[in-house]
Amino acid sequence: MSLIPIRPAAPESERRDAARNRALLLRAARELIEERGVDGLTMATLARRAGVGNGTVFRRFGSRAGLMMTLLSDAEAQFQGRFMFGPPPLGPGAPPLERLIAVGAERIGWVLEYGELARAADVSAYNRFDVPAAVLWRRHLELLLRQAGVTADTWLMAGALSVTLEPERLLHSVRVHGVAPDRLVESWRELATRVVNGA
Repeated sequence: MSLIPIRPAAPESERRDAARNRALLLRAARELIEERGVDGLTMATLARRAGVGNGTVFRRFGSRAGLMMTLLSDAEAQFQGRFMFGPPPLGPGAPPLERLIAVGAERIGWVLEYGELARAADVSAYNRFDVPAAVLWRRHLELLLRQAGVTADTWLMAGALSVTLEPERLLHSVRVHGVAPDRLVESWRELATRVVNGA
């Protein structure tokens, strides 16, 4: 049984409690994923592991996809930092085609490490295409295509290229068809080169 407080807690203690609960839930979620895989993580098992009510989990993350997106946020931020501010060829300073090849290769590595979480977070068209991280990723591809001299509709071209790097597709290629990561990178290099040189 949960009790409704007679008066609201002070904002500072609410923030401290919320931060503690968030850290506890994320640690428990990572443990469960390590033990059972992403598909074995449910909101109910997370609540039990963390010793909190189901309502606490849903209030914190909204949905299972929201939880997955939270778990991904640090990895996504690190990826963004590397392609926006890191050393070339991934970061600024290399020719556009070299950067396009490097960013695709880096994304393949990211998907192979975090793809199960990304797959679980992509349960809606919004999560897949319109969350800020996805928009930034496609805008970056679009910018590189434009800088490389592609005159076709770069927004659509960036979308088409990004589809080739979607987690579900890459994971299926590796796990079901036994495609080696190096082969995925080489295929991306060939595709990006043909798109740019065809322009």
